[in-house]
Amino acid sequence: QVHMVESGGGLVQPGGSLRLSCAASGSIFSIDAMGWYRQGPGKGREFVASITRGGDTTYVDSVKGRFTISRDNTKNTVSLQMNSLKPEDTAVYFCYADARTIPSTPSRSWGQGTQVTVSS
Repeated sequence: QVHMVESGGGLVQPGGSLRLSCAASGSIFSIDAMGWYRQGPGKGREFVASITRGGDTTYVDSVKGRFTISRDNTKNTVSLQMNSLKPEDTAVYFCYADARTIPSTPSRSWGQGTQVTVSS
C-alpha cells in the first residue's frame, strides 16, 4: 500500500506564492507519473499538473507560466511551486502518484488534500 502525505497549504494574498509538497511512502517498487488536482468551492476535481518519471510536465492552461511542478525520484516526492496566485486558485489541492508495489500495472494513490486560500 502506498501512503501520500501533503504539506504546504495555507492562506496567501493575491499575487503571492506557496509551495506544496507531497511524499509517497510504503512498499514502492517504482512510481510512474505524479501530479496534482484541485477542487474549488462548489466545483468538481480539476487536473492541475503532472510530471513523468523522466521529467516531462503537463499543466492546465489556467496555471501555465505561474505554477511549476517538480519531483525527486530518490525521495518519492512531488512539489508544486505556485506563483502569482489568484483568488480563483483557491481550492483543496490533492497530490497523486501512479505507483507500482510490484512490477505490474501501477495504481493511483491520493493524498488527503491541503487547503490553499488566496484572499486579501
